[in-house]
Order: sequence, then C-alpha cells, then structure tokens
Amino acid sequence: MLRRNRQRQMANPTGSRAPVMLCGYYGEHNLGDDALLAVLLRQLPEDCRPLITAHDQATLAAAFDAETVDRRRPAAVLAALGRCQALVLGGGSLLQDSTSFSSLLYYSLLIVVACLNNKPVLLWAQGLGPLRRRRSRRLVSFLLARISGASWRDGESARLAKQLGCRFDLVGSDPVWALQSGSWSGPGGPIVLCWRPVASLKPPQWRLYLDAVDTLAERGERQVIWLPFHREQDSSLLDDLHKQGLVPDGLLARSSNIRPETPAEAIELLSSAALVVAMRLHGLILAALAGAPVVALSYDPKVAAAAVAIGCDCRNLGPDNLETVLAAWTASFEQPTQEKRLRQLRRQAEVHSQVLNSLATVSIKSSDRSH
Repeated sequence: MLRRNRQRQMANPTGSRAPVMLCGYYGEHNLGDDALLAVLLRQLPEDCRPLITAHDQATLAAAFDAETVDRRRPAAVLAALGRCQALVLGGGSLLQDSTSFSSLLYYSLLIVVACLNNKPVLLWAQGLGPLRRRRSRRLVSFLLARISGASWRDGESARLAKQLGCRFDLVGSDPVWALQSGSWSGPGGPIVLCWRPVASLKPPQWRLYLDAVDTLAERGERQVIWLPFHREQDSSLLDDLHKQGLVPDGLLARSSNIRPETPAEAIELLSSAALVVAMRLHGLILAALAGAPVVALSYDPKVAAAAVAIGCDCRNLGPDNLETVLAAWTASFEQPTQEKRLRQLRRQAEVHSQVLNSLATVSIKSSDRSH
C-alpha cells in the first residue's frame, strides 16, 4: 500500500491534477477506520491523488504517505475541498444521526458544497443510518438525489437508500474483507478480547462475560490479551472493569493489553489466538481474516450481521446464562474460521471498486483542462 501511494505521487510529481478528497473518520486512532482507509486507497484508480481528512495527521500521513487535512477544522476541510476534483465519503456509517445530528450536518455540508461546485460526490461502501429524526431523513433524501454514485456495505443500507430515493443500489460486503488475510497458528494460543465500553451493559452482564473468559482461560491455562481497537475508548477498559471489582483475580493475573499499530499487525496477533471474543465489528472481521476461531458479542445489528456471514456464534448483549455462554465459547475454542465463507466475503468486498471507476475519467478531464 505504501509503495503504491508513492508510485501514484511519483507519476504526478508536479501535482498538476487536483486531488480527490477522501472523507471519513480517519486519524482517530481506530484500527477499523484505518483498515477501511487502507482498502479505499488500494481501490482508487492509479491516477487519483488522495487528500485525506484526518485528526492525527502526522501519524496517518506517515502510515499512508498521503496529503491530509485536519478533519476537526471544517473551515480547513472546506478550503481543501475547493481545490479537489471530487469528494468520496469512504466506509463506515457517515450519514447517520445516532452519534449526533451535528455529525450528520458536517458530512452534509461537504456534500452540498461539492455539488454546488459541480464536483462528483461518491459514497463508497457506506452503511446508512440509523436516521432517528424526521429532519435527518429529509436531509439525507435531499443529498442522495444529488450524489454521483454509491455502493453500500449491506443490503439493509441499500434498502433504506432506495426508500429515500437513491437510484444507486450496488451492494457488497464490508470493504475490510478485501484486506490481505492471515494464516491461523493458534492451537495452544491465548484468548483475545476485542471489547469496547457499552453504556447499556450493566455490571452483572460484564461479570458474566468476564467469568466465562476466566473459566476458559483457567481450563486451558491460557493468557488473555485485551486488544483495544480504539485507542481512546478501549485502552482503559480492563482497568475500569477492575476498579468496579468485576474482574476475577485469576483473569486479572493472566491479562495484558496489547495494541497493534496497524490492521496488518492486528491480523498477525489475532492469527495466534485460540479464541477471539469480539464486540468491535472490525475486530470480528480481522479475526476471521486471520483464520482465528471467533465468537461475537453484538451491541449493534451490524455486528450480528457480520457474525451470521462468518457463521460464528453471536450473543446479543444483555441478560444471559453463564453455562450457555461457556458452552458456546467452548465449542468454538480452537475451531478456525471456514475458508469457504471468507473467499465469498472477500469477492463481495471488491465490488466497491466499481463506484470509484468514474474517478479515472474525472482525473483525465481535470488534466485536460489544466493544459
């Protein structure tokens, strides 16, 4: 990936062609979003020069060797958009109001400004919604009527887009499935937890899952690795649960935090796991890509949908039974993910590149105008 970006820049040393803005939740120390960006950059046409919206610009620019703008400074992003030839909203669920209505307004403003300046707007591998407010649905309907192309990461998003008047119905799997897969080497390996704070998850439910992990680890004499996918949100979870008196002493003694810096490092770590218990969507996907045995704890329908696609055990967060949980996780222990399912999901992830093909034509027209 790094080599390809450098080749792209070397082929355009003068910067004569305007860049393409890639807008997303990038540079926020989230391995899942870094994985989405890695796939997006690979699927971009060769002649496209990316300009990425990012919070931690230095880290992201070093990782991907690309131009960046601070995504948390709307004025700077709008100024950068002015010199771009197109806008791509890349991966995740950006058009939603569950984070906040302000978040939806942020991406809506960029789309409207791009359209007013006759710049193509593409939605790449998007999840759509939830849209809980009537005004949100009206706004998104207005936007979808004006975009130049879209692909959706799941059928539910495509159906909602159609209800809101969108004419684009290309559907693929989550684009992270297109990353390079690993090779499982986990017999005798640790248990890996890709967990996140969840406000609705009360102490008794946390204690149930922690007791299940403790029992599995003790039976197999395994270490437990806590893998924080989001540096700010997840890194303190073990300490926070310990301070609440929820972590059994044996589990605490076996536990350690290890945070990979890149999705590739995460896949390498996950490939050595005897079992991965994932709450994070992209933790679940990367674990399956690593070939590791994986089970899911679903705080969101997107996690449950991915678990169904993988064919792994999935439990909705909330009241449960320790014996039932333990039985399901024991059945999955050291049982690697089925390769046949992975191949199908990887093929489906490649369809998102189709929505980016029009950028090659835009680049050519932009270059012709510059001469």
